[in-house]
Amino acid sequence: MLGDDVAARLKWSAAKVSRIENAKTFPTEKDVEDLLRLYSADRNVRQQLLELRRGALQKGWWEEYRGALPPTVLDLVDREAEASLVRNWEPQVIPGLLQTRDYAYALMAAMQPIVQIPRIWVEQRVVARMARQQHLLNGSQPLHLITVIEESVLRRQFGDTHVMREQLDHLVKVSKLEHVELRILAQDTPLPIPTGPFLHLKFPDFPDTVYLEEFFGARFVEDVEQVYAYERAFDHLLRISLDEAASQQLIRTISERWQ
Repeated sequence: MLGDDVAARLKWSAAKVSRIENAKTFPTEKDVEDLLRLYSADRNVRQQLLELRRGALQKGWWEEYRGALPPTVLDLVDREAEASLVRNWEPQVIPGLLQTRDYAYALMAAMQPIVQIPRIWVEQRVVARMARQQHLLNGSQPLHLITVIEESVLRRQFGDTHVMREQLDHLVKVSKLEHVELRILAQDTPLPIPTGPFLHLKFPDFPDTVYLEEFFGARFVEDVEQVYAYERAFDHLLRISLDEAASQQLIRTISERWQ
């Protein structure tokens, strides 16, 4: 049914239909009800769409940090809120979802001479990172997270030795959560995958996507073949990494060296 037909049958203006179609106007509940009746939607579809509209009215936790976070990060946290599983490969630093507050500050301080963001943004980004962890890993419906970290990350220092010891102890603690699987890729393991860090997001009702951080920002990979290549790459990383128990033991061993 064309937009002009919808407008005529509902006695709306064509402009109103166009604004709703292009997400320029948020439809009222009555608008949605009218459209559902017009399209003879069954009961299940009606319920799903009305719940979707009500959910869209609720602001995400990240809204208060919108001024400090890059658009691609805002897009990421928006997608993470809908994801059922995130698989994260990290060969450089502790993943953001697993960082302690002090490690996050130290990491951003180390980056400051290069990225040169305002100090107030650093503060807000660290607070946002902690809020992201709270909502995704400690909420009522926690995210299922599988992470593979390269061993050298555990030895790369940000902050003083206390910061590193606290960070590694935190990794062991978080790895014991039922919805978190943490693996370490030993340094002496050959790595025939020429890729930097990435997040592979899986959704219950949408195609998978991959998030890549780059020097000048970040981007999403949505091409089916490319996403599948990242999926196979992560499967390979899981196969060659230490199991969960051995990973926890290695983290403890390295943590004891940060005295």
